[in-house]
Amino acid sequence: MEDYRTIRGTAIGEYEEKKSRFIAQLSFADSEEKAVAFLEQVRAANRTARHNVYAYRLREGSRERYSDDGEPAKTAGTPALEVLQHSGLTDLIVVITRYFGGVLLGTGGLVRAYTTATSRALEAAEVVTVRSVVALDVTVDYGLYERADLLIRAAGGKLAEPEFTDKVTLRWQMPEHTEGPLLTQLQELTRGTANVTVSEPFYAAF
Repeated sequence: MEDYRTIRGTAIGEYEEKKSRFIAQLSFADSEEKAVAFLEQVRAANRTARHNVYAYRLREGSRERYSDDGEPAKTAGTPALEVLQHSGLTDLIVVITRYFGGVLLGTGGLVRAYTTATSRALEAAEVVTVRSVVALDVTVDYGLYERADLLIRAAGGKLAEPEFTDKVTLRWQMPEHTEGPLLTQLQELTRGTANVTVSEPFYAAF
């Protein structure tokens, strides 16, 4: 499986034109169930809104879906999906809630509004790369703790909180296939006593 880019958590972008408010809510979703659950959540929170337009992209099956939710065809869900496509991100859904201001915007105005609201939500989002990583841990004496910590950081490891007992256990993640040189360095540092455990590879934001 290849690396891919998505967002962490949720983000919001807003746009207003002629008293119509467009609130775009963006969320990470790596399955159709999660995308639909987020859509239902936004709908439930905005029952009085005129429209809840959505678009989502899933890596699984390269699936893309959108809905204009009563807006004229190709003025709402389509432009929102195009913004997601151009971003290169996947496993995410955007739901744009429109509170009607009483003035019709025309097709050009609607396309601009849904495009801008979605773009602003993307600008506010935290983009992450999901890749194949391994989790590692090693236990060292206190005297070697700082040097082991420095080696792991220099090798690109992402450290979690260490565990302090009679010794120090360091835990970290790093991209799969990059751990080899570090394992050698840790063996040299501990004169061959380091017992580093390496997990099976898994996909995580890194």
